[in-house]
Amino acid sequence: MDITHSTTPTTGLRQRWNHLAEGLQCLLGDSFLCLVARFGIASIFFLSGRTKVEGILTITPSTYELFQTEYMLPLVPPHIAAHLATYAEHFFPILLVLGLFTRLSALALLGMTTVIEVFVYPDAWPTHLSWAGLLLLLIGRGAGAWSLDRLLRIR
Repeated sequence: MDITHSTTPTTGLRQRWNHLAEGLQCLLGDSFLCLVARFGIASIFFLSGRTKVEGILTITPSTYELFQTEYMLPLVPPHIAAHLATYAEHFFPILLVLGLFTRLSALALLGMTTVIEVFVYPDAWPTHLSWAGLLLLLIGRGAGAWSLDRLLRIR
């Protein structure tokens, strides 16, 4: 008896599993996954940015205080860091939602994540790693078919 051609219970189970996996891969294609990643990571940063402002983009006194104490960075004055972070947390997520300059936006937010991890909250690496995973997907794959990048033919 030739073992390589025999049908065993595990062969049938493996074939059913592989068929299911192929169906899921077709259903959850790269464009859908990139869209979910774009919206997911954009919401994290945008909502964080909204906690730093009143109205549209008026930075609150408590934000300046945070950057002078808890969010203090080397080489960047707190006043400037507060502005840079607040505007970045609004601008880049909007670009991600639109799927416009996606790789650049994801790279900027990955840089911000790295700064937060290294200088502000080094013990929060599990959270920052999950952010990095979404951002690296977008840097590597781009925005997907459902984006302005695709419409404008921006890689």
